Amino acid sequence: MSIPKGQITVVTGVSGSGKSSLVLDTIAAKSRRELNDTFPSFTQQYLPKYGRPHVGEIENLPIAIVIEQRKPASNSRSTVGTYTDIYALLRLLFSRIGQPFVGYSDAFSFNHPAGSCPRCGGLGEIRELDIHKLVDFDKSLNDEDTIHYIAFGKGGWRWIRYAHSGLFDLDKKIKDYTPEELDLFLHSPQIKLKNPPANWPKTAKYEGLIPRMYRSIINSEEGLLHAAAINPMLTMGTCPDCGGTRLNEKIRSCKIDGKNIAEVTAMSISDCRRWIETVDNPLAADIKHAVTERLSALEEIGLGYLTLDRAIGTLSGGEAQRCKIAKYINSPLSDVMYILDEPSVGLHNHDILLMQKSIKKLKNGGYPEGELSTAESNTRTAKNTVILVEHHKEIIKIADHIIDMGPGAGMNGGEVVFEGSYEELLRSHTLTGTMLSASSTIKEQVRTPKEFFALEHASLHNLKDLSVRLPLGVMCGIAGVAGSGKSSLMECFRNAWPHPEEIVYISQKNIGISLRSTPATYLDVADDIRKLFAKTNKTKADLFSFNGKGGCPVCQGKGVIVNDMAFMDAIETTCEACGGLRYSPEVLSYKVKGLNIAEVMDLTANKASELFAGTVIAEKLEPLRKVGLGYLHLNQSLSTLSGGELQRIKLASYLRDEGKIFIMDEPSDGLHAGDIRRITDLFDNMVEAGNSIFLIEHNIDMLKACDYLVELGPGGGAMGGRIIFAGTPKAMSECPDSVTGIYL
Repeated sequence: MSIPKGQITVVTGVSGSGKSSLVLDTIAAKSRRELNDTFPSFTQQYLPKYGRPHVGEIENLPIAIVIEQRKPASNSRSTVGTYTDIYALLRLLFSRIGQPFVGYSDAFSFNHPAGSCPRCGGLGEIRELDIHKLVDFDKSLNDEDTIHYIAFGKGGWRWIRYAHSGLFDLDKKIKDYTPEELDLFLHSPQIKLKNPPANWPKTAKYEGLIPRMYRSIINSEEGLLHAAAINPMLTMGTCPDCGGTRLNEKIRSCKIDGKNIAEVTAMSISDCRRWIETVDNPLAADIKHAVTERLSALEEIGLGYLTLDRAIGTLSGGEAQRCKIAKYINSPLSDVMYILDEPSVGLHNHDILLMQKSIKKLKNGGYPEGELSTAESNTRTAKNTVILVEHHKEIIKIADHIIDMGPGAGMNGGEVVFEGSYEELLRSHTLTGTMLSASSTIKEQVRTPKEFFALEHASLHNLKDLSVRLPLGVMCGIAGVAGSGKSSLMECFRNAWPHPEEIVYISQKNIGISLRSTPATYLDVADDIRKLFAKTNKTKADLFSFNGKGGCPVCQGKGVIVNDMAFMDAIETTCEACGGLRYSPEVLSYKVKGLNIAEVMDLTANKASELFAGTVIAEKLEPLRKVGLGYLHLNQSLSTLSGGELQRIKLASYLRDEGKIFIMDEPSDGLHAGDIRRITDLFDNMVEAGNSIFLIEHNIDMLKACDYLVELGPGGGAMGGRIIFAGTPKAMSECPDSVTGIYL
């Protein structure tokens, strides 16, 4: 194929048709590998590794910048301000013109000892230990499980530091300690014992239980490692010393026009831009220009509602991706290739227009479409190439060139079924063209809710003390622009629902995937297949696992031999002993229905269901077929699946449930229009089976198929958090206050 340079190309097609394989695993991987090769071999070992793409030849390949739709790592020390580098500029600004002078740029960082609040260490929140959840006061140190944490049990190495100190009567209940003994046991700082018993370590110091827990466990790596054990004993709260600002009092005393740096970062991006434009000081001119440029880019892309002090881990994947796009909009680089993975994800139709403009600015090197004069256009021939993997109709419309992959998914995909313009795509007879030219209708025959759950005074994040009646026994869509409070509302509902075991929450987070996890292991079919082989061949089931006894002895069940080439790429070769099948020759000699274990595991879910019809194997695979993933091979690594496929495989594992409440976070992510129709039919069947479904959703076709809609808004961030509509889809389409109604 030929991809035009200096233009916007959209690659579309059904889920699993090969879009990501083409764009990310071939074009982007080839470009990044060629770029890495320009660095010395020693440096290359520290650069990200990209798999060798299976491609004959690529010519005229630009350098690729990949902007993925991936949620950033949840780091408690990272905020929107630090993630976008705006906070570094604000620190510089306050160190230059803030009054009184309290220190240089580093001092304004909450990650620096000079700037961080001493009580919370710059985190803005404190974790208070509930001592009654840690210690059973009705027991003595000689009893079992008096202190409920690792190594504090009787005889444990932490228990010894109290029992062998000679300070306490080991048979006396903790509640019977004198005030002095209790203070020594719980609160004593580190002290050297005057006359320690003989079994006390010579260099050891005694330390009270509470300061020890904070120092060596709660505020250390161990606290993260054993979070499941320690978190139930902790209560989280805003730090009372800094009020959640993360900064100490000295730094907060430095102000510009009456505002300190914490107050500035607590503003929305839009308000922050307006404030910084009022700053009038010659020393601030350059910094002011740089900050305004970055804030404007975030505002233009529809993130004006975010605050700079917001923790980066609370952003959705779509919001994080837009932060990255905003960073590149004003980049002076040209002749590069920007690759965007579904930039419409998490966007309301209201925000799509802003995304369209931003994509065009990326193409034009920071200039809006139509803003370049003819003379400038002639001199600025160097533009950027933009390639998008996308399903959204409005984003596909702005493409100069469209590549449609298909015709189906998995083994039935991987071909180019169409190349051309948007108008030509609509006239083509491909599945994408047919779906884009068709229009769905609003659901007229809606179900009546069985009952309503009254949620009172919800105030989480930006919710404005709202109360709402949520319908049960129907499919309910939670709508609203990005940042309007949809996820927060559902979080409040989950916390308020009296029977937590009845709620199934399917988030955007990927299921745990590794090279060894497959559809067969995830749906628990692999064990049934092994048992069948064992029963038929009168041998043990564990023989049929390549992770155990049945693995090829040469490659240890990996199927490949990996040769480490030091600082060059490792070389993988197919294992000659097993031919890449992973099993030992003995295991491959056993058969069921004429197939060995490797051949059965290589079947698609559809073929395996036919072969084992009427068995528990076919029964367990049925949900996978219902969610449209029957084309997946049983042994296919989950790491090769797209985001849409992963979410559906997660959904498949819950399909047999009845009488549950399902909350799904944007199930349309990564789904083609054809797949959306299939999955809405599936949701209808789940409701008929007695379940309630809540969809946090932007997709208009999915909202049209709901029985009931609740909309938050009218804007995002501080402008959202209110209920602006609740009722049927038809009523929403006629509601003048609804932001979503006009798109329905």
